[in-house]
Amino acid sequence: MTIATSEDGRIFRDAWIAGVRRHYPGDPKPGYIAPWADTPDWERQAAAAVCTQVRAFIDISGGATGRLTREQKGRFIATCWTAQIYKHIPDPKPAYVADWPHLPDWQQQTDADIFEHIERDVEDASAN
Repeated sequence: MTIATSEDGRIFRDAWIAGVRRHYPGDPKPGYIAPWADTPDWERQAAAAVCTQVRAFIDISGGATGRLTREQKGRFIATCWTAQIYKHIPDPKPAYVADWPHLPDWQQQTDADIFEHIERDVEDASAN
């Protein structure tokens, strides 16, 4: 089993913030773009776990995740994140665990961006 690190969480969080800034209509809520230091502990743990899941998925797929559609990539992020919400929040609001078709477009696009950001990070690490 691979252990999620703080660095994994930062990679995820940085990609989330960049995606929110790119796709969110209007001014995002402050919590959406809060820096790592201001992110709650449970959310840091969740971000690290999802980044680690994506890395493992890329690895066991032999790098074939590059052939997935953006929607497939985004759905993977959303599903992994939903599992983390259930892990950390005993009775989450329905919006926190909404299925892919019910997520706003900006969030779907941000989730796909996160996956692709992690893919690039894996590729860069492999090249070095």
